[in-house]
Amino acid sequence: MTIDTKFWAVVPAAGVGKRMNADRPKQYLELADKAVIEHTLLRLLSADVFSAIAVAISKEDPYWPELEVSLHEKIITADGGKERSDSVLSALKSIRALASDDDWVLVHDAARPCITATDIKLLINTLRDDDVGGILALSSHDTLKDVQGTFIRGTLDRSHIWRALTPQMFKYGSLKNALEIAEGNPAITDEASALELQGLQPKIVEGRPDNIKITRPEDLALAQFYMEHQND
Repeated sequence: MTIDTKFWAVVPAAGVGKRMNADRPKQYLELADKAVIEHTLLRLLSADVFSAIAVAISKEDPYWPELEVSLHEKIITADGGKERSDSVLSALKSIRALASDDDWVLVHDAARPCITATDIKLLINTLRDDDVGGILALSSHDTLKDVQGTFIRGTLDRSHIWRALTPQMFKYGSLKNALEIAEGNPAITDEASALELQGLQPKIVEGRPDNIKITRPEDLALAQFYMEHQND
């Protein structure tokens, strides 16, 4: 890695979050007096490592322009897409004139407001000299069942199972190329899966268990509890 290598963040935020059964996308629900996405972006900005943060927003989104953070000098707004991978690719294209292929991009979920600067810097410091990159992840402590319908077919070996978190960190050029090649492939559920499709093996870096994703109404209370008890 050269001394002028830059770090960029990408936040796909065009989803609607249907499981929340709310009147607005989950990233705009209130959490401790701010929208979820505001907490997320302020956490990323507080790490003080990114040249800019590209946020992919739906074209019909009426909430984003109302947020003060949308006007931050390091925030770049990009058009969101139908799928997560479309939004990430759009965000990458929005910084094409600024980023080099060897720069690092950290993609982070808009609905993970409890990310800490400690985990961001751990990911960067662990992988900054790696050839591929990798993701924050958590090992599984639960017994995992292979199920068809409502019938258990077997028990999986949990020692090989990790839960993917974000950020996920890859080189700008290789991530953009992998997403372009995999465009439209439903198997691409995160950035790592796009790299895996190219035969590459991203690494895992163990993250904090409080880096939760808001997916259901009860997650808001849990996120607030974590935020109130985090020291970083």
